[in-house]
Amino acid sequence: MNRNRLSSNVLPTVLFVDMNSFFASCEQQDNYWLRGRPVGVCVYTGRNGCIIAPSVEAKLRGVKTGMRLDQAIVLCPDLVPIQTHPDRYREYHVKIIDVLRTFSDDVVPKSIDEAVVDLTNYQLVYKDMQQTGLAIKQAIRQKVGDWLRCSIGIAPNVFLAKLASGIQKPDGLTIITPDTIDDVLRTLVLTDLPGIGHRMAERLQTGGIYTPLSLRYAKPEYLRAVCKSIIGWHWHLRLNFGGEVDLESNANNKSMSAMRTISEEQRSTPERLDELLQLLCLTLERRMVRQGVFCQDMSFSCRYQNGKTYNYEARFSEPKQDGPELYQIIRERMEKFQIAHQCEPVLNEFLRSMCVAVFRFIPAEVVPLSIFGDEGRKGKFRQTLYDLKAKFGVDKLIRATELRDNPAYRDVIGFGNIKDL
Repeated sequence: MNRNRLSSNVLPTVLFVDMNSFFASCEQQDNYWLRGRPVGVCVYTGRNGCIIAPSVEAKLRGVKTGMRLDQAIVLCPDLVPIQTHPDRYREYHVKIIDVLRTFSDDVVPKSIDEAVVDLTNYQLVYKDMQQTGLAIKQAIRQKVGDWLRCSIGIAPNVFLAKLASGIQKPDGLTIITPDTIDDVLRTLVLTDLPGIGHRMAERLQTGGIYTPLSLRYAKPEYLRAVCKSIIGWHWHLRLNFGGEVDLESNANNKSMSAMRTISEEQRSTPERLDELLQLLCLTLERRMVRQGVFCQDMSFSCRYQNGKTYNYEARFSEPKQDGPELYQIIRERMEKFQIAHQCEPVLNEFLRSMCVAVFRFIPAEVVPLSIFGDEGRKGKFRQTLYDLKAKFGVDKLIRATELRDNPAYRDVIGFGNIKDL
C-alpha cells in the first residue's frame, strides 16, 4: 500500500469486501445440487461434529457457527452436513484476490473471506464508488463463481468500510460518508462495532460512553483514559476520519493458536489424542518459522463434554520454536499433574477440544544461542524443511513423527487465518 496512513481522508474510497457464507458457498458453487439448500460445513460430520460455516439458507433457519451438528439438525432437519475442503477455499480465495487486483493494486487480504480494496489513488479512474462496488460483485460472479456473493462496505477508512459491509447481508452494499455516519451509528450498539467485545463495552460504559455516537464525539484524551491505552485514540481516529489504523495486514501477531474439536473417532484411543497434540505443536512450529519468531510463553487447554476444563501455562527461560519440544513440555506437565493428583489422564475419552497457544514473540535473529546446544543448526533445519515443503508440497518431505497410515489431523483453515495461504 502506498497511501500515507496518517493522512486524513473524508471521501469514501476504501472498499471492504466480505464474502457471504464463504466456505458453504464454495461447496454450493462446486456442487449444483447443494444450491438453495441449508448446508453446514464441518471438520467432522459425526453426531458431535461442530459446524464451522453454515450457508445463507442454514443461517435463516437458525443454524450458527460453532453449533454442534446434532443440535443444528434439531433446528433444521434437512440440513446437509459437508466435510470441509480447505484446499478448495484457498483456491477460491486466490481467484477472488486476483479479480480484486484488476480494479486496484492496493488490495490487502484481511482473512480468507475478507479483503480491503483501496481506491484512494484511483479517483480519476472510478468516478462513482457505488457503481464500482457493483462492478466488483459482478466480476466475482462472472470470473470466479456465479453462486458466490459478497457484501461490500465503502467508507473513508478500513474500519468504517468493514462496519458498512456488515449492515446489509447477504449481498449488500453500504456507503458511509461524513454526512451519513451519525445516522448509521444511531442504529447500532457498542458491540456492533468491529473490535468491541463485551469487556470493552463494559469499560466504555463505566466511563459514561453508552452508544457508538457518544464514542465518536468523546474527546480523544478522555477515550485514552477510559480505555487505559492508545486504543482510545484509535477509536477517535476511526470514527472521525482522522487517519488509517486498520490497514496493515502483516502486523506482528500477539499470539498464535492451534485448536481442534475432537471427533468421536479421535478420542477413541489415547494414541490418537497424543498424535493430535503433536500435530498441533507442529502447526505452531510451522507458523513461527514462517513468521521468523520464537515464543517465550505457551498455554495448553482442554475442554471436556461435561463442560470441565484443564489449563496449563508456561513461561520459558529460553525462547522456543521447535514443535516436538513444545509437545514434550506439555506431556511432562500432564504426567506430573496426573501423578500429583492421582486423577484420570488429561487426554481421555471425554475430551471435546484442545488448544495450544504461544505468546510473547521475539525475532529469530535476536534469539541467544545456547552455549552447549545446537539451536542454530536446528533453526536452520526447520527453515530449510518448510522452504522445501513450500516448493515441492507439504507431503514430499516430513518428519518421522508425522508419518501416519490414517492421520488424526485433518487440514482445516479458519476465516481469520491467511498465514498458510
